[in-house]
Amino acid sequence: MKKFKKLGVESETTILKRPQPLDVFFSPESVAVIGATETPGSVGRTVLWNLISTPFGGTVYPVNLKRPSVLGIKAYPSVGAVPAQVDLAVIITPAPVIPGVIRECAEAGVRGAIVISAGFKELGPEGAKLEQQVLEEARKGGVRVIGPNCLGVMSPPTGLNATFGRGMARPGSVGFISQSGALCTAVLDWSFRELVGFSAFLSIGAMVDVSWGDLIYYLGDDPRTKSILIYMESIGDARGFLSAAREVALTKPIIVIKAGRTAQGGKAAASHTGSLTGSDDVLDAAFRRSGVLRVGQISDLFYMAEVLAKQPPPKGPKLTILTNAGGPAVLATDALITSGGELTDLSPETFEEFNSFLPPTWSRNNPVDIIGDATPERYAKALATAAKDRNSNGMLVVLTPQDMTDPTQIAEQLKPYANLGDKPVFASWMGGPEVAAGERILNQAGIPTFSYPDNAARMFTYAWQYSENLRGIYETPVFTSEAGVDPEKAASIIRKARESGRTILTEFESKEVLAAYGIPTVETRVASTEQDAVKAAGEIGYPVVLKLFSETITHKTDVGGVQLNLKNEAAVRDAFRRIQTGVKEKAGEGHFLGVTVQPMIKLEGYEVILGSSLDPQFGPVILFGLGGQLVEVFKDRALGLPPLNTTLARRMMEQTRIYKALKGVRGRQAVDLAGLEQMLVRFSRLVVEQRWVKEIDINPMLASPERLIALDARVVVHDKSVREEDLPELPIRPYPSQYVSPWKMKNGEEVLIRPIRPEDEPLIVKFHETLSERSVYLRYLQALKLSQRVAHDRLVRICFIDYDREMALVAEQQEAGNGGSKIIGVGRLRKLSGSKDAEFAVLVSDGWHGSGLGTELVRRLLEFGRHEKVARVVGDVLQDNMVMRRICEKLGFTLTGVPDEPVMKAELTL
Repeated sequence: MKKFKKLGVESETTILKRPQPLDVFFSPESVAVIGATETPGSVGRTVLWNLISTPFGGTVYPVNLKRPSVLGIKAYPSVGAVPAQVDLAVIITPAPVIPGVIRECAEAGVRGAIVISAGFKELGPEGAKLEQQVLEEARKGGVRVIGPNCLGVMSPPTGLNATFGRGMARPGSVGFISQSGALCTAVLDWSFRELVGFSAFLSIGAMVDVSWGDLIYYLGDDPRTKSILIYMESIGDARGFLSAAREVALTKPIIVIKAGRTAQGGKAAASHTGSLTGSDDVLDAAFRRSGVLRVGQISDLFYMAEVLAKQPPPKGPKLTILTNAGGPAVLATDALITSGGELTDLSPETFEEFNSFLPPTWSRNNPVDIIGDATPERYAKALATAAKDRNSNGMLVVLTPQDMTDPTQIAEQLKPYANLGDKPVFASWMGGPEVAAGERILNQAGIPTFSYPDNAARMFTYAWQYSENLRGIYETPVFTSEAGVDPEKAASIIRKARESGRTILTEFESKEVLAAYGIPTVETRVASTEQDAVKAAGEIGYPVVLKLFSETITHKTDVGGVQLNLKNEAAVRDAFRRIQTGVKEKAGEGHFLGVTVQPMIKLEGYEVILGSSLDPQFGPVILFGLGGQLVEVFKDRALGLPPLNTTLARRMMEQTRIYKALKGVRGRQAVDLAGLEQMLVRFSRLVVEQRWVKEIDINPMLASPERLIALDARVVVHDKSVREEDLPELPIRPYPSQYVSPWKMKNGEEVLIRPIRPEDEPLIVKFHETLSERSVYLRYLQALKLSQRVAHDRLVRICFIDYDREMALVAEQQEAGNGGSKIIGVGRLRKLSGSKDAEFAVLVSDGWHGSGLGTELVRRLLEFGRHEKVARVVGDVLQDNMVMRRICEKLGFTLTGVPDEPVMKAELTL
């Protein structure tokens, strides 16, 4: 059985989409092959032959300095000499001349170039310099570039084959992007055998210009593409990738295999692409944050494309396995558990129903062995029974061909169960020709089939992880109070330390920085003398702790700089001297500045660590896990990218083993998990706002049912020689607080206009309850029921926005008496991918029409657009929406429309 047979095969229906700049790579009207040659076996000959032997509806122009024709086609000495307009150039020339070739392309009006040649940053600094020159020429001339060091681009729907691969990919619905050209050729050859079809098939090499983000956006907008599969060696523009993936993953699966999991693999990937690979654990965190599914094998990419195209992702990890043989079910169980899934605990009702019709020798457990003589009717009834179990999240049906088994008829009986709502069905028809007809029936019905049940079980777990990733990102968080947060105080402490030439804050300063963000710390007093230490201990109350106070030593225990449980004055004096002596002996003079005196906290609870460090690709990364002195031994930690909200904070915590203990075990109370979530959010804000911070360690933080308190802290800042423009960029744009400000309506009432937050979802629901049917129609150009407008899946796109791609401003008004607030207006400006245009819309609650709020929201959106270098703002306005038309005219928009058409176009050049 061909596992991916006819996966995504395209219908003949004509599909239209909005023109985009990257269209030039997939549907050009003319292509110049610069470096075309007749030399047998050369890349220049193969690319030209592929373009002319697979008609794409355009013209091909060979460019060769020395030949009047190539393969019987008239050739030209340069792209500028081509008598017609060239849309796309495919460049196969020596690397040193390519910057000049790109310049010539720009002068000739070429809009896109595929640089197949190698010899750039993969060879070292000189190659990297050459690559930068290519980018500079491309940017200067407005030419988009794919490559260098790539196989090229195939667009099966249009027939374009601008590669040196052998053969043309079949049309289909899978968008495949690879950094490795050689892997592309292997996948292409494999796809012919397995009848896999592609909407796009391309190798992007070193990504000097066109990046993952550009192509994810493009394929996300492409109606032919149903899933996006990626082979990745380096991520390149991390922020662009995450922005695009977060946008597209909501509607299309993005499935990635990333090379370089091991240190040796990472080194090989870096030498191949010339790029840093970064931490693999951080990359996993980035994929989770953006809804991307990471798989471990190349075949898994296509398995999962098929699974997610045919079946809904499961809502949980519990799988029910139905089988007519024990051994395969055991293998499936092992694969399920080791990959992170779980077996369904059969409910009593399900157990009794199985008992009513299965033979007495059935397994009486999950996996459900329905015995080797299972008939088609028994299989069907067993699947129907398993599907009804409230504990189950999906079903796997396993068949081994035995003498009494009819694989084809069993498949026919299972067809009606191909669509069970939110519970996916998988099948493993084991065998060869005998089961092929049954496999074909199941695949055509929409039930994915696998030759081996362990693969099916792993794919179920992957599907659950995909579903869980999306749910974890877009579950509505709880608002975190900003009361008591003082960013300027923290900035002042950091600034003074840097100005003095220090890169390490003292423990006292570090705790002050934490306290400025509402993170509770243990009382800490600095004592420079033995007598000061005694005095502080007396005021705090015994027992106390003495710790080294130093501007140069951060790991205090390494020099004997921590003395615990000091119960009287004599113990304090002795501890002071021991710390002083230990530092001088182990570190030398000048490192001892005194001690800090702190109360001895009773360690009833759990020690956790909260920290932040810099990743070379993603910038600041947050860490949470088991703390204490053995933190590096147990390595029980989770990573996340800032900024966090309470949902993302909880997801981080759930990835650790210590989380189970924090929830309460063996009769112990749970710690304040909600408080811990809030603390992670505040810590995230510190990391986002204090960009001069390089590293933070809070270890340990004591977490108990009674309190959460930082017992020790260490903050490292950037050296004063570091410039602000050299600071690492955050991979995800944080909340743009610079756009928050009050405004008075015409009636004198004040509202706060601010960017929307994920936490606003409940307020947006109430806002929609205030809208009349006419207001809804004027905004959405159609009638929408309230239930449609407030569905969580829809509000996700409204509230959980990427501030790099769009801005939604809400007008928030405080409600008298109850201390709450409500939203009375929303304005939105969304950048259109692949262009410098953005579209706008505004909606004001009926009770505040005529207040001037609509005009103010649009005005602020235009201000945001100018800051973001948007070139033009456009929008659709109904002819009879006179209020909106007046707002547009007042703010300088041009309105155009056709008399018989209900919708007008509003346009403003910024």
